[in-house]
Parts: sequence; C-alpha cells; structure tokens
Amino acid sequence: MSKLKRKDYEAQLETLQLELVAMARWLQHSGRRVVVLLEGRDTAGKGGAIGAISDHLNPRQCHIVALPKPSERESGQWYFQRYVSHLPGAGEISLFDRSWYNRAGVEQVMGFAKPAQVKAFLQQAPVFEKLLTDDGILLFKYWLCCDQEQQEERFAERLEDPLKRWKLSPIDLQARRHYDDYTRAREAMLKATHSQHAPWTLVDFNDQRQGRLTLIRDLLSRLPDTHLPDSELEFAPLKGKPSKEKYGVLKPIRAGKKG
Repeated sequence: MSKLKRKDYEAQLETLQLELVAMARWLQHSGRRVVVLLEGRDTAGKGGAIGAISDHLNPRQCHIVALPKPSERESGQWYFQRYVSHLPGAGEISLFDRSWYNRAGVEQVMGFAKPAQVKAFLQQAPVFEKLLTDDGILLFKYWLCCDQEQQEERFAERLEDPLKRWKLSPIDLQARRHYDDYTRAREAMLKATHSQHAPWTLVDFNDQRQGRLTLIRDLLSRLPDTHLPDSELEFAPLKGKPSKEKYGVLKPIRAGKKG
C-alpha cells in the first residue's frame, strides 16, 4: 500500500478532529472521563498520534502525560502510584505517551525491572484497570506497530535532523539490538493484560499518517454517541468604532523586526 499523501491526510484528519472537538464538548456535558494509553516501540509514532488527537482540544481539559524516569522517592512507591495523580477528573481526557506498561516493556527488556517485579505487574495491571473501569473511566489501550526497517529509517532521520535530535537517546540506540526481545515482551504483556474490561488494540503504524487516522477512527467508534447541538452564542456588533491598542510604560516589538 502506497503511503498516504499529505493533502489527503490533512483533509481526513480535519474531519476527525471536528469529531474530537464534539467529543470534548460531550465530555464536559456528561462529566465522563477518558484515558488513552499509547504504547509501542521507539519511533512508532506515539507523540504524533497524541498531537493529532489533542491539537484542537482545550489543554485544560485534554492532558498529555509523558512521565520522565521515576525519582528515587517514586521508585520506592507502589508502582502505579505516580500514574494515579494523572488520571482525569470529570469531563477530562488523559493521553498517556507511555504508561504503567513501561514495566512490561522497556523496564523488562532493558533490565530496569527484576523478573519478580514484571511478574507482579502482569498480575496486578488487570486488577488496577478493573478498578478504573468500575469507577466509570473509559479506558482505551493502543499498541502502535512498526517493522524494524521502518524503525531504523526513523532513527536515522532523528540522528540527521537537528529539530528531532532530542528524540534520540542512548537508551533508544541500545533498544535497536532488542527488537525481537520487545516482540516477546509485548506478546507476554498482551496475553496477561488483554481483558474484557480493558482490551488492547494494535494499530499498524508503518505509515504513520494512516496509523493516526485509523487510531482516531477506532477511538471515536468506541465512544458513546457524543453528538450534542452547538451552544448558541450571541455575537452582537460593537456599539462604536473598534479601539486600537494604547501603550504607556512599554511598547510592543515591531512585527518582523530582527533581533
């Protein structure tokens, strides 16, 4: 299948983003809570998918969660504890760029977690997620799939592009040697945590544009009917001429002025 052209992608994405805006309005009206987990290999496209979802949503309502390495204190806490504070309140959506499934993925493969910790996590995660869904949270778990050839191309692009260089870390480079190990870890994770109350959905992200569209369509299809009529706002004309900005203490930098 040929890759989707930018013009076609943007046209389809705009339609879906209108539906996402309607979803956000429905969340505010209903008070429901949505959690979306995006997992996958390095370079799979998690950040781009989250950007496509959140681009036109209110950042006070739509929260992007991309946690750094746990602190020393966090390392001594109940494993799920630091994620709980990032769960949404009424009318909100939280998008996790990696999540508590770090333990079943990168922590296991790279040796940051002991086998006993991974085993305990795989037993506890379905229980933890049952508590979330029983409390009314709408939980969606996505794994973004990409072949190693695509991953290598994206690593090389990051290395060469100074605007993307920050995305490449020593851990990423080490992970290149563990492609098959990540596959085995993923399959064990799916076997243990793919449940009726919190199922996994795998999305092909070899073409990231197609992947984003597919993921968003799937997310919207799993939500209840989110259609609400637009609220009516009165936009009356001004009573006089529009005012111009006035300045006293400071004046603005002139547009186009070079530093």
